[in-house]
Amino acid sequence: MSTLTFIESTPEALIEKINESIKLQLEDFKKNLNTHDPDELLSRKEACLFLKIEQTTLYHWQRGGKIKMYGIGNRRFLKKAELMAVPYTHLTLPTNPYG
Repeated sequence: MSTLTFIESTPEALIEKINESIKLQLEDFKKNLNTHDPDELLSRKEACLFLKIEQTTLYHWQRGGKIKMYGIGNRRFLKKAELMAVPYTHLTLPTNPYG
């Protein structure tokens, strides 16, 4: 097992580098994501599996206006293309985990 040593680096600088790396990886993932039909409608359960989130998170995003649900009959659906455009701000690390 190898170890890393960070010289002349603050915890805040390290957190910023990790955040930048995560954002770049997510952007790359979105570009390379194979979607056969971006206008495909997903149920709530399918949307949660697609985004790898809990149903409570989906509910809060809908209540907060981050996503829009579409009704067909008494069922609710989400557009796959709109889910892919959701900003992933929930993935950022805390600004100062030591304080």
